[in-house]
Amino acid sequence: MTSVLVYGAYGHTGRFVVAELRARGFTPVLSGRDAAKLPGGRPASVDDPASLDRALAGVAAVINCAGPFAVTARPVVEAAARAGVPYVDVAAEIEANLDTFALDVGSVVVPAMAFFGGLADLLATAAMGDWPAADRIDVAYGLSGWHPTPGTLAAGRVSRERRGGRRIRFAGGRLEHREDALPSLEWTFPEPLGTRRVLGEFSMADIVTIPRHLKVTDVTSYMTADAAEGLAAAHERDAAETFVVDVVVRAGGEERRAVARGEDIYAVSAPLAVEAVERVLSGRTKATGVASAGEMFDAADFLRALAPHIVVEFS
Repeated sequence: MTSVLVYGAYGHTGRFVVAELRARGFTPVLSGRDAAKLPGGRPASVDDPASLDRALAGVAAVINCAGPFAVTARPVVEAAARAGVPYVDVAAEIEANLDTFALDVGSVVVPAMAFFGGLADLLATAAMGDWPAADRIDVAYGLSGWHPTPGTLAAGRVSRERRGGRRIRFAGGRLEHREDALPSLEWTFPEPLGTRRVLGEFSMADIVTIPRHLKVTDVTSYMTADAAEGLAAAHERDAAETFVVDVVVRAGGEERRAVARGEDIYAVSAPLAVEAVERVLSGRTKATGVASAGEMFDAADFLRALAPHIVVEFS
């Protein structure tokens, strides 16, 4: 069976990825920085390139689930390039994704292949269809709650430190940093959510992945206010969220919409990442080198393959 290295295999998302690989007939090879958590696995440190090379020996691909990705992404990408195997990660860190997209490597690299980043990119790409450009793309996240993992909180701290506490948005065709508060407004989600209070410009990896390959002036993310407040409260994760991701593409007075529904934003990152690996290994790609989900894959076909984990509707 085909072996796939999972770096950060003992983390919350990593365990989902390992299970998904096994369910699809792959052989997961467990790796990460903590040898005590990897009995029978291949411990490796991002500070030790030789250990990463040993961990990657004989595998067909690597999925990086170990944040903060500002620390782990580049060393693991470079090790994958030395091994000549594709790299996929589940990073939602905007700055780490920008760093990865700036790398010049010959192997296939797909960052942000997760709930935040990859999913909205696929939805926006499929919804945009044959339009050559869009005026704006809005991504609204309707979450029943948000109970972040320690890894999510740590990654968020690193991102905030890197941007000096400022927030970031994509407007007027470029990324910009701002120091004002997030705007509060209402968003009308598809039923049964309906109209909810959201925080606008709640920027996630989507503002990096989408404009990388789609010609669009503004990309704005929105988060239901109660979910955002739950994130700020940093409760211990004790329940899975239900979610609706509502993506609206607007151009010249017309609009197209794609809606994704499912449960558990961490669990659904596993089929996203593993589907990406499966498609890369079987040659079902549209790009080479470093590329986002919508740039690398047939977006509509990829989304169909995610059922029943994620159900998508277009209008």
